[in-house]
Amino acid sequence: MNALLHPTYFPSISHFVAMSQADGIKFEVEDNFQKQTNRNRTYIYSPNGIQLLNIPVKHSKANHQRTKDIEVDTDFDWQKQHYKSLETAYRGSPFFEFFEDDIHPFFEKKHKFLLDLNLETLELISKCLRVKFDFTNTTEYLPKVDSGLILDCRYLADGKKDPSSFEKYTQVFDDKHGFINNLSVLDLLFNEGKFTLDYLKDQKLINR
Repeated sequence: MNALLHPTYFPSISHFVAMSQADGIKFEVEDNFQKQTNRNRTYIYSPNGIQLLNIPVKHSKANHQRTKDIEVDTDFDWQKQHYKSLETAYRGSPFFEFFEDDIHPFFEKKHKFLLDLNLETLELISKCLRVKFDFTNTTEYLPKVDSGLILDCRYLADGKKDPSSFEKYTQVFDDKHGFINNLSVLDLLFNEGKFTLDYLKDQKLINR
């Protein structure tokens, strides 16, 4: 079955579980931007526990902005801050250095639109996993979909609405804070490396 998802920033593990198990992928790009969602944020495991990485975006006075029109606020050097946070969190992980050369250049680029940035993070993770995810974009907003033809996973963009719970794997600071579920796929990648894709395919996604 095909999956319908929002492109988000270095998506959650549940997002990639859906992608890795789908026959095809369609990204919703005609929706209105919603604050407080993973469209412009992701979560990692820092020495102090869970840490939010947020991309500053420009907001207009209009009540509704389409996500594909949202621009990144370049007045803030968020890239440097995010990469430094990743280094602090994962320098001691088994596979950070293995993927470092692939991931670091992303944080030296300037993106104008959030959607382009998010799609690039998806391509980057695909490269690290050595798997190509074929996807198409929506051409109009789809309020509802035929559940017999497509799995609507757009709710995964809002972590508060995502009930997924996955098998434990070793995390850098789990001796301090225990296992933290469903972080950014980067957490899984840096800790599991070449086993990441096998892990994703073995997990069960809980649908709303």
